[in-house]
Amino acid sequence: MKEAQCRVRFAPSPTGPLHIGGVRTALYNYLFARRLGGTMILRIEDTDQNRFVPGAEAYIVNSLAWCGFGFDESPEKGGPHAPYRQSERSAIYKTYIQQLIDSGHAYYAFDTEASLNEMREKAKESGNHSFQYDHQTRKGLQNSLSLPEEVWKNYMAEGVPYVVRIKIPENEQVTVHDLIRGEVLVSTANLDDKVLFKSDGLPTYHLANVVDDYLMKITHVIRGEEWLPSAPLHVLLYRFFGWEDIMPKFAHLPLILKPDGNGKLSKRDGDRLGFPVFPTAWKDPASGEIYSGYRESGYLPEAVVNILAHLGWNPGTEQELFSMEELISQFSLERVGKHGSKFDPEKAKWFNHQYMQKKSEEELILLLQPWLEKHQIDPSVASPAYLASVIALVKERASLVPDLWNNAWFFFIRPETYDQQVYQKIWQPGTTGWITDFALAVEKMADFNKDSLHDLVQEYTTSTGVKMGQLMNPLRLLMVGSNQGPGMMDLAATLGKEEFLARTEIGLQKLTSGAGGN
Repeated sequence: MKEAQCRVRFAPSPTGPLHIGGVRTALYNYLFARRLGGTMILRIEDTDQNRFVPGAEAYIVNSLAWCGFGFDESPEKGGPHAPYRQSERSAIYKTYIQQLIDSGHAYYAFDTEASLNEMREKAKESGNHSFQYDHQTRKGLQNSLSLPEEVWKNYMAEGVPYVVRIKIPENEQVTVHDLIRGEVLVSTANLDDKVLFKSDGLPTYHLANVVDDYLMKITHVIRGEEWLPSAPLHVLLYRFFGWEDIMPKFAHLPLILKPDGNGKLSKRDGDRLGFPVFPTAWKDPASGEIYSGYRESGYLPEAVVNILAHLGWNPGTEQELFSMEELISQFSLERVGKHGSKFDPEKAKWFNHQYMQKKSEEELILLLQPWLEKHQIDPSVASPAYLASVIALVKERASLVPDLWNNAWFFFIRPETYDQQVYQKIWQPGTTGWITDFALAVEKMADFNKDSLHDLVQEYTTSTGVKMGQLMNPLRLLMVGSNQGPGMMDLAATLGKEEFLARTEIGLQKLTSGAGGN
């Protein structure tokens, strides 16, 4: 097979928001296809109308776009194998389900849900807690294999609801060749006669995905580990259709595990430990509840991509930070492990911090801009030169995008209150006099900058005997209302002489009058 023939698909169901595990699956498909110069397809598998959630498809598309994944064929973009929504392909599936019935590999089943539940309860009473519809039970159930032909044909003529089930062969070993796990052998004794076609006239995932992968010429199926138990069924379908020679290669990705304990990472883990599990924010259309996303929490898409790339794939080197181009050039399924990877929220922040530091001042100013607009900061106060100075001071402290504002707000807004715990700790009987004297000295300065301010502080502390901390800590409290912020000389020089003196005067008035506590 030539590399250019590589065709992969990401095939989510619009049943809710896209979990980051799904984003990782999309990422691995994307990297694999791009490295081989192949084709990346987005296919929406929306045949389960009972679980369909309005807005979920648009959410999936927009989230993947934010992450930086491009598709060569999709519902929006079209392509040679359109349509790319399975709900629009129902006529296609009817042809193939009939082919399975005609060849004896599938059959009609008329059992009601109530009758099946009754069978399950009877099985439990006899000690069988894993009742399934298979070669052992099918002959005692209501289907075209057990019923006289005239009976089941009358059922169909009368419009009795039915499903179509696959007829799993007895006593066979099915081999799944997996690019990550090697050969996986499964006995058909452990497989049940899955429903392939539902009573609503739509196929189940099992039939639709196999037919569509065949028709769309998919060469590699890269999907989550949770689909591994279904792989033997899919292998059988390829055989029954006579497509074994062109069956795609399978690769089942390991799970993303919760940070603590065992098990798959879930939304509940994110809620419990305080981190998002969705790429972008999701509003539940039924409850109206809003779930946070990585974008809204202040993560950069390139950082999220790196976080996910390392959850299962090992580059084989010490390199941790990759551009998308580097990931494409180095990614291979051979370096994807079999075992799950624990998600580390702190490592995720570390990744984002690294990418924040890689941003230019101009790029970080753009990220800060929405906060300036939200707080109605006058553009004249936030000139490009001023913003560049502020960003240079707070950049290293920023792990997430909101950190830019949280570490910089006092450059644009005067504090209205002052941390009383800090005040009680640092304010001494002589502090007000020291600050007042120092402010008078600042007023006389002809050139107010970091170096001249440093010289003045040295001169003042030397001549008065006041310690550096006795002067700097109260000044910081007056400038920002707390003990946060960059170096005091940088802070004062960036604010400028006029603002420095204004905040000193206002702060002293509030603190000495007792009106500035919080």
